[in-house]
Amino acid sequence: MATAEIASNLNTWSDLADRILAGHSLTKEEGLAILSSDDTELLSLLDAAWRIRRHHFGNDVHLYFLKNAKSGLCAEDCGYCSQNVKSTAPIEKYNLLNEEEILAGAKQAYDSQARTYCIVTSGRGPSNSDVDHVSSVVKKIKDEYGLHICCCMGILSPDQATTLKDAGVDRINHNLNTSRKYYDDICTTHTFDDRLDTLKVARNAGMELCAGVIAGMGEEHADLVDVAIELRGIKVESIPVNFLNSIDGTQLEGKWDLDPRFCLKTLCLFRFANPDVEIRIAGGREVNIRSMQAMSLYPANSLFVSDYLTTKGQAAMEDFRMIEDLGFKIITGDARTAELLADREKAAEAAAQAGSSCSPCGGSSEGFSC
Repeated sequence: MATAEIASNLNTWSDLADRILAGHSLTKEEGLAILSSDDTELLSLLDAAWRIRRHHFGNDVHLYFLKNAKSGLCAEDCGYCSQNVKSTAPIEKYNLLNEEEILAGAKQAYDSQARTYCIVTSGRGPSNSDVDHVSSVVKKIKDEYGLHICCCMGILSPDQATTLKDAGVDRINHNLNTSRKYYDDICTTHTFDDRLDTLKVARNAGMELCAGVIAGMGEEHADLVDVAIELRGIKVESIPVNFLNSIDGTQLEGKWDLDPRFCLKTLCLFRFANPDVEIRIAGGREVNIRSMQAMSLYPANSLFVSDYLTTKGQAAMEDFRMIEDLGFKIITGDARTAELLADREKAAEAAAQAGSSCSPCGGSSEGFSC
């Protein structure tokens, strides 16, 4: 059946939301209809996605802050990444942080009552010594602070995954990035199955899964739908949805195919396909969704704040303001976010106190009337 026919048979996006909430699994044809829907339907589509999101997550928004524990020095050729072996992007490069530095980050997380501490490293996969090093630190973090630990370390062997799990690692992040069909167009040094295998290895070791996608790399609509459905089959706990931030010096330099409306439709696709999974607005949102970022939190319930691995993000205070303006509730997921929130509250209190002392003099030192 043609996509247009599927769209007309849906009647309304609200009807599809009803079916999803009743247990229906989104089909490929329905996913294609979402991505090809007319822009005039966008508000109706967002409202339907919001109903699903609200049912499972209320108005909570989870915030996460990325820390790059090892940067650059990667032999893989993923075309979107500034750390890849062919990239000439001017990024900072350094080896795995030492124990003291990783423990210092864990203490920051604990002191601010953070739920999760994430350890992210570049490269195809870790050496056994890297895994042993991280595992040793994780054990100390668990003993001293009891934090939830997420590791993103590339392709893992079963023994490495077991070592991380035994040390106390709770979750592994390993993105699929695109569909099986399109994967060879963005990377030749490892395969789609390599990524699937790592997720299976992590699951078999007893860890939670975080795996996502990058939209805007030249893929077709069907590729995005395929990976959304693939992630549903894997039953991941969290899906970061990235939008290509084309970096000079990478193989995808100068590729800017996305607009804010399509980005929002993509988030709706992943919400309909994975109704009870955390959907995170990830890298590239600032440059692709732009002034419509607030609307992205109707299908999504999580976002990264501040900077990414090698690119700058929107100021955290702007994210906090955006979330509060929506009437949503911020759930902090890392130490830095809690610190910034506390600073903002102090600034607001100071501003309120300063305002209360203003006299009806007809003007203030800033040029505004009292």
